[in-house]
Amino acid sequence: MTDSLPMPLDVRLMNVTTALLATGLVLACVAAAIWWVLRNPAFAIRQIVVTGDTAHHSAASLRAMVGPRLSGNFFTLDLSATQAAFQSVPWVRRAVVQREFPGRLNVTLQEHVAVAHWGDDDGHLINGFGEVFEATADEPGERELPVLRGPEGQSASVLAMHELLNPLLEPLDAHLAELTLQGRGNWRAELDSGAVIELGQGTPAELAARLKQFVGTVKEVAARHQRPVAAVEAADLRHVGGYALRLRGVSTVRSDAQPAAPRR
Repeated sequence: MTDSLPMPLDVRLMNVTTALLATGLVLACVAAAIWWVLRNPAFAIRQIVVTGDTAHHSAASLRAMVGPRLSGNFFTLDLSATQAAFQSVPWVRRAVVQREFPGRLNVTLQEHVAVAHWGDDDGHLINGFGEVFEATADEPGERELPVLRGPEGQSASVLAMHELLNPLLEPLDAHLAELTLQGRGNWRAELDSGAVIELGQGTPAELAARLKQFVGTVKEVAARHQRPVAAVEAADLRHVGGYALRLRGVSTVRSDAQPAAPRR
């Protein structure tokens, strides 16, 4: 039995060198192919198709606004950045972006649906989710939306309170034009007639109970002073068992009303 002779060092070095050269050649070819794909105009984004909610922007205007901000081709386009670019457009709440080979971009939009103004700035609105967004109310119906106010981060709570209280005014054929959450949790409302109502503090159920009592008795109280409900200028519901009422120069307090105990 003969032992195999060890491979000479120069042969081993040659084999290693050959393997390295072959690997380098393969990697260079792969890099060249990737470079070609990335640079080839055949894979440029040639079409942007916009579907979904386009009530405030046409598909053409959206492409004109967002298109110049996009960079890259079908393979290199950053979808997250593209989504953010569409969502930065006023009225756009959410955008879903998908590639379609070889050079098409499909964008599905969901717009904000404004339900109220937020604060005294005309450029801030609230959608049905209680989210504040920046946009200009263009349509007549949008300009006539109620005005809600409150501390930062409380828009959803104020909207929920508005949705609770507003239907209670139907017997008076009235609506909440404004609702404000003030400091220390006090609520103040203004009707579409201009009447100001101090609701005070309390849970939603407590505030609803006070407003129900007011709605159920204010016509009778106003009639005692030969006034219609439309003559109500202000009402203070922060009384136990009743409320104070101001009727165009006539100030009265229901006989069973007592000042509410201070909260601690």
